[in-house]
Amino acid sequence: MNIVLFHSTYGLRPAVHAAADRLRAAGHEVWTPDLFEGRVFDSVEEGRAFQSELGKDEILKRAILAAAPYSERGLVYAGFSLGAATAQTLALGDEKARGLLLLHGTSDIAENASVDELPVQLHVAEPDPFESDDWLSAWYLRMGRAGADVEVYRYAGAGHLYTDPDLDDYDAEATEATWRTALGFLETL
Repeated sequence: MNIVLFHSTYGLRPAVHAAADRLRAAGHEVWTPDLFEGRVFDSVEEGRAFQSELGKDEILKRAILAAAPYSERGLVYAGFSLGAATAQTLALGDEKARGLLLLHGTSDIAENASVDELPVQLHVAEPDPFESDDWLSAWYLRMGRAGADVEVYRYAGAGHLYTDPDLDDYDAEATEATWRTALGFLETL
């Protein structure tokens, strides 16, 4: 499978490279675009401030340009938190998308979004300060109306970005469960 994996608001950190290596070890081709052009951050606040400087449109433009050379192959879009939101936007706009793997995040869905049974898998903490239960319920219903085939996995007690071993949110058990499930999902595409 061809996968484009987008980083979180922390930037392209070692955890993203480790995730890409895990996917490659399972036989996938993976690209990890650096939407922040080398900038990495130690806190969500710093990352969000930089995100605001860049603007949502610039981040999306960078993501589209990064994925464009590979989209003809039929990509699986994937990402962490901000990267998941970015991946979701691109997947819903790419008729050749093969799947969508969301780790720690979702995004708004355009009213006219329409896909043909796009396989989607979401992994998120429970509770998650950035993904409330009400938001996730509404998101799930909107994705279904758009035509996606959605699976949601929640991890009780895990922190928001629980797959990054360098952050306080890290949860080894939830991380291993996430990757076991995600790799199984990718095998079905």
